[in-house]
This record gives sequence, structure tokens and C-alpha cells, in this order.
Amino acid sequence: MALTATMHHIEIALSDVDRGVYEALDLRVAQHPSESMRYMLTRTLAYGLSYEEGIAFSKGGLSSADEAPLSIKDPTGVFLAWIDVGAPSAERLHKASKAARRVVVYTHSEMHQLRKAAATKAIHKVEAIEIWRFEPAFLDAVEARMARNTKLELTRNDGHLYLAVGGQTLETTLAVQSLVTPAS
Repeated sequence: MALTATMHHIEIALSDVDRGVYEALDLRVAQHPSESMRYMLTRTLAYGLSYEEGIAFSKGGLSSADEAPLSIKDPTGVFLAWIDVGAPSAERLHKASKAARRVVVYTHSEMHQLRKAAATKAIHKVEAIEIWRFEPAFLDAVEARMARNTKLELTRNDGHLYLAVGGQTLETTLAVQSLVTPAS
């Protein structure tokens, strides 16, 4: 018998001061059997931190290698943003950069590993790809407080991320980084 996805009901009170976005999000997030909780959390936080009209989880989930885990399209169907999670390959990032106006990656991988992988192949507009890295310890602390039904208060202000979950507020910094190695 095939394993089925685990459904999570996650309510997010979003206050993204840096972008001027304030929303109440009521999400049903399917966790694929092969998907780690850390990946699912990163994907869910990416949804909140990238939230704008037209954002959607991929229809195929993890089983669709040709789709971004999250995407933003305008009302006419124009592909505005490809939002990836984890450590996408150089080939995947190249394809994403050609398909969408903007490419964003939310990850917990080390930047030197991402840069090394990205250097294996030419990537279209590599300098424009946004990398947002969560500290693994932050995701571990969030994971320890997650349930199948969870309420989160997600606040981003001046590069700091605050997440209230399970009666505790967790904090981390979150700044955009580049796949292009900084000059020494």
C-alpha cells in the first residue's frame, strides 16, 4: 500500500514589516511521505515570507521535479516568481531563471555548499537569484513545537525573524544572500 501525505493545518498571522505585508493565512499543507519536517517547515515559512497575490504551492508536490515548490503568477498566468526550497541543482536554477522573472531559494544548507553546486554549470542570471537561509537550529526549535494543527505568528522586521509557536517566541536573522561568491 502506498503511503499518503500527512495534512497539516497551519494558521499564520503574518506581519512582514520589511515588505509591508500583513495577512491572516489559513493553510492546508500536505507533507509528502518522503518529505522531512524541516523541508515542510521551510516550504511553509517561504510561503509566508513570500506571500503576495497569486502565490501557490505546486500541484504535484515533491513528485513533480519540473515545478517549483511555490510559485507566483499574475492573473493572466505570467510566471512572476519561482520559489525553491532546499539545495536545488545548478540545472534546476538555470531552468527556473529562464522560466520566471524572479528566482528565490529558501534553505537551511550552508552557503559554501550552495555556491559550490551552483558553480558546476552556467546559470542564467545567477547574480539575481535570492537566497534566504534559515539556521538549522531555528528550524529544529520550530519543529519541536509543531503539531498537525498549529498557529504561528510570523513577524519579519529589519532582517530579524520572530516566530511565536506553542507559547514561545523564537528568533533568528534572515538576510538575502547571493550564489555569486563575494570578492575578497
